[in-house]
Amino acid sequence: MRRAERLFRLVNEMRTRSVVRAKELAEHLEVSVSTIYRDIAHLQASGMPIEGEAGVGYLLRPGFDLPNVTFTEDQVDALAVGLSFVERTGDPVLATAAREARAKIQASMPEPEERKLADAPYFSLQDRNRATPNLGLLRRAIRERQVTQFDYQDSAGNQTERRVRPLVIWNLTDGWMFSAWCELRQDFRTFRCDRMANLTVTGERFDEDEATGLRAFMESERCEAPDH
Repeated sequence: MRRAERLFRLVNEMRTRSVVRAKELAEHLEVSVSTIYRDIAHLQASGMPIEGEAGVGYLLRPGFDLPNVTFTEDQVDALAVGLSFVERTGDPVLATAAREARAKIQASMPEPEERKLADAPYFSLQDRNRATPNLGLLRRAIRERQVTQFDYQDSAGNQTERRVRPLVIWNLTDGWMFSAWCELRQDFRTFRCDRMANLTVTGERFDEDEATGLRAFMESERCEAPDH
């Protein structure tokens, strides 16, 4: 790993933590502790707002912004794949956001005119599972932690009214789905978006807890099949 890339990753890692010890940074970056000491000293001498000392721990003061972003060739390709996929989901809001993100990332890269994110040779051509109109509402409900309600028809044609705490959206081979804590079933359920009708965001907020939150759902064994 080049030193410039290592320094960037070191600063980025410190931004995600509070106080961090040199040993932890060394294990994360797979270098020696003495290398971390030298890198920290170099960053401090360059004016980086890092507080702390060897043997105690280090803290990067909040509010610091990184300069131009440096990506490896593989990282550029990964970004190209992800952005291209989002642009093809059929959700116009997300597609616009992906194009704007591409432009922002491109502008922040060193020598942006010579290394274009749009030139990465990877593209997503998926048109099979187009986003349904209610995905925008679901994304907002998840982001704002708001209870949603809708009419749902299961695979047998049975219809029910649901009030749920939405947690995560999936794009699978069977189409778009989302998972939630269902107040009717008092358990986690996964719903097909194309079987929903009359979706509304109630404005009623919910708090994630250990029993009904996303982490609990991901650890459960009920996240593979749509609700029946």
